[in-house]
Amino acid sequence: MEKRQNGEKKVLVIGAGPLGSVLAARLFQGGQNVAILARGERLLQIREHGILLHDVVSGETSTDKVPAVSEFNPEDHYDLVLIVMRKNHQLALLPTLAQNRNVASFLFLGNNAAGPGDLTKILDPDRVLIGFPNAAGYREGNVIHCIAGQEQDTAAIPFGEVDGSLTARTRQVAEILASAPGFTAEIHTDMDAWLKSHAALLFPTLARAIKVCGDRLQLIQTRDGLVLYIRSLRESFAALKALGYPILPRKFRHLSWLPEPVLLLIMKKMLSHELMETALDRHADAAQSEIEHLQMEFQDLVDKSGIPTPAMDQMKQLIEQGDKLPIGSRSIPLRILF
Repeated sequence: MEKRQNGEKKVLVIGAGPLGSVLAARLFQGGQNVAILARGERLLQIREHGILLHDVVSGETSTDKVPAVSEFNPEDHYDLVLIVMRKNHQLALLPTLAQNRNVASFLFLGNNAAGPGDLTKILDPDRVLIGFPNAAGYREGNVIHCIAGQEQDTAAIPFGEVDGSLTARTRQVAEILASAPGFTAEIHTDMDAWLKSHAALLFPTLARAIKVCGDRLQLIQTRDGLVLYIRSLRESFAALKALGYPILPRKFRHLSWLPEPVLLLIMKKMLSHELMETALDRHADAAQSEIEHLQMEFQDLVDKSGIPTPAMDQMKQLIEQGDKLPIGSRSIPLRILF
């Protein structure tokens, strides 16, 4: 990674949606030489108004005049390029990234159930890092409403090399990420398993449970929907384990063995949190194409594992038939032991 005379790094954030905007603004606040790539109306917004963040946790607002560019060219030089986009959009961008031979480090931050193979087919593996942005938000006009780390309660950005190695580059990237106020960086040697576990929590499971109930608030009131979510989650974890992937972070492993009545209380409390409107509802509304793409990626893992998935299959069938669970339905008997 190139070292400049004054020690600063030149960073490009590709993706001017909510999460890319948050990271670009925070890195800018941390003193990095950062630019953000945007197109169309979003490019005009950033150039005219800067990046406007409204933190829904603290209530604070900020405006940062982050330089905005409209293109990523083959001759461009950056020490680090962050790709903060939906998975299906990342894949479409790969040929453009591959034309540039001057950038040695591309960090893909986002959901990924398939693993880094799709990325390294186009880009050299030693140019690719994978991670997760660990923030949430939505855009309303030119304002980004976000949930991100706070000074007293930082959010860790997990990332790592695709082969799990620890390198001088990962330490340098960690320093850049940690310069963003409210964020720290965690170098992982098993980032692929982390991302697969995260996908299991959401896409073949929670996203479908919400859809078969109508929305998150109706899911909270529908025990059968929560039961199907819990069981499909356990099926997803079992598929990953059968393929040799650990469930990460370790704190999620209890979801495989806690009794269903206990998990029902946990899930209802989690889904009832006031921040879920920002962290879940608004994002899901805007990301249907990515959700469907990640569901297909995870289904490939399930098929390879050979693990039976009756709860997942039941939800898929309801969605395909256009049916919904009646709100408040409680017909599925609970299991005390798993």
